[in-house]
Amino acid sequence: MTVGDVDDLPTIADDLVVTKYKMAAEIVNKVLKELVEACKLSASVRDLCILGDKRLAEETSKAFKKDKKLTKGIAFPTCISVNNCICHYSPLTSEPDVILADGDMVKMDMGAHIDGFIAVVAHTVVVGATVENPVTGGKADALLAAHLASEAALRLVKPGNETYEVTETVSKIGEAFDCKPVEGMLSHQLEQNKIDGEKTIIQNPSEAQRKEHDKFEFALHEVYAVDVLISSGEGQGREKDAKITVYKKTEDTYMLKMKTSREFFSKVSKQFGTMPFNLRSMEEERKARMGVVECVTHKLIEPFQVLFDKEGAYVAQFKFTVLLMPNGPHKITGLPFDEASCKSEKSIEDAEIQKLLKTSANPKAAKKKKKAAEKAVTEETGAAPALVEQ
Repeated sequence: MTVGDVDDLPTIADDLVVTKYKMAAEIVNKVLKELVEACKLSASVRDLCILGDKRLAEETSKAFKKDKKLTKGIAFPTCISVNNCICHYSPLTSEPDVILADGDMVKMDMGAHIDGFIAVVAHTVVVGATVENPVTGGKADALLAAHLASEAALRLVKPGNETYEVTETVSKIGEAFDCKPVEGMLSHQLEQNKIDGEKTIIQNPSEAQRKEHDKFEFALHEVYAVDVLISSGEGQGREKDAKITVYKKTEDTYMLKMKTSREFFSKVSKQFGTMPFNLRSMEEERKARMGVVECVTHKLIEPFQVLFDKEGAYVAQFKFTVLLMPNGPHKITGLPFDEASCKSEKSIEDAEIQKLLKTSANPKAAKKKKKAAEKAVTEETGAAPALVEQ
């Protein structure tokens, strides 16, 4: 614990916390890589989601085996959203599946935690794209815009900067590629056991959202999940006929009337705590589908809506987890982007953004060894924990 921290929550000023974040990050990067390789023609989206969750559970179970009290596992269930589907698609076994076709734009989104320290990631690939057969047209515009916007965001998420700098830059990059960031999507601060921390970055806010959405300043030792979603269409998310399958427990309380709902809520609390989960991972899917209804009505459980842009639009997503360390922002999740297999006619003309993207995103001489890292923290800040009080 760091002395004087507002909620007495452990932060990355503590070396062990950094280690736990990095362990969770290694796991999501490993599983994401496996899924990218499995994203082939005729693959089943449902099978890929099930595989992702199975692998996240297997890999997290290997960490801190001796410490029986320490919680670990899936922090965000695997979702695979294709083409104009924006987010949170992970169908139940009783729902229709999606089979991948050549040229499909596939977004993979997932998270894991070790002791409540969460690492999330999202990545986009196009089925069948290669250097010889590159992605082109609106698809390439959305993909490149999302990649460059996430690279720009990484360089802007640092202590002293404001969240709206990220918002404006992401919008400008979207415009340069004739694309739109998906309206109102939020990137959240991550805290122990909390995937939706207090500080948020909004992208492409409507006038109403801009009025009610607060500005925040990034501070040292904070952690963020930076999520960029760019569409070749209107950038407007709407619900269609896909059933919601991903939910999470809220802080609210209510006396549930139905026995099925009470049983469901009790299982969720025990099994997942405050982490998002998929109804598919409950023992009895049918009972879970019944039990969740009353819980959602009374706001004990909140849904993650499956959103779609208009038919024919392509939505690309990149999400990474970043630790705001004394020696600079440290990106711990994400896979390399294959620029060679993506050919867009458009590019960024804005000189300031070009300059920003040319700057290095690597933390200054990030030391691999723990002791060296500790020493660097002390040298750069005088006394690391004291800074957290600011």
